[in-house]
Amino acid sequence: MQTIDMTGDVRLEVGKGPARQLRMRGRIPAVIYSAGNSTPLSLDTREITRMIQTTSSRNTLITLRLKEGDRIAILRDVRRDPITGTVLHADLFEVAMDRPIDIRVPVTVTGTAVGVKAGGILQLTLREIQLRAIPSQIPDRITVDVSGLNVNQAIHVRDLPVPEGVTFMSHGGQSVVSIALAISEEKLQAMLTTAPKEGAGPEVLTAKAEAEGAAGTPAAKGDAKGADAKAKAKPEAKKEGKK
Repeated sequence: MQTIDMTGDVRLEVGKGPARQLRMRGRIPAVIYSAGNSTPLSLDTREITRMIQTTSSRNTLITLRLKEGDRIAILRDVRRDPITGTVLHADLFEVAMDRPIDIRVPVTVTGTAVGVKAGGILQLTLREIQLRAIPSQIPDRITVDVSGLNVNQAIHVRDLPVPEGVTFMSHGGQSVVSIALAISEEKLQAMLTTAPKEGAGPEVLTAKAEAEGAAGTPAAKGDAKGADAKAKAKPEAKKEGKK
């Protein structure tokens, strides 16, 4: 696990006003959490920005050089300006060198897969692995050799070599990397052209409804005859009334 030194100061003032003044002086507000406690700090903006840009910041051990004494921590979260991307705030978590912690470590791929040489497509489905270890035994990354991987094959978490002193917390059945069969343009075009046309079902139903309307249903014919009989009966009733 990578380690760096960073200077810091304990903050006595908190709130938006003091935080704004810190940023104007080239520092950012930060908080270090430890066993249910929290301590407000101020950090040098350039130092933490450099660390984020040049290291895998989430699994880097930070030795905080404070006047009150050194503290070991890892970076948990960073808040940035949505427009400029400038770091505005940082959260750190204090660790003990003799106690295991849970952390996510990036996955890197090495080698050229047999399946890729045969025309397949390599898919990295798990980019980070959750693991547990004491800080000094946390690896910088988990390297996966895909040289022997063929088309329609995958490497799962349970297939990976486990570094000494490390316990994988990610589920063993999770796929880390796989080789998928590439679809040719001709096959893709064939799949698109043989797909059923949209609206085919409703058109048939509409045509059937129109045909039934033209022919007339038995119930409709009966209603029509009844209406004709009533129409003929009305004039007869009027004639009787005149007599």
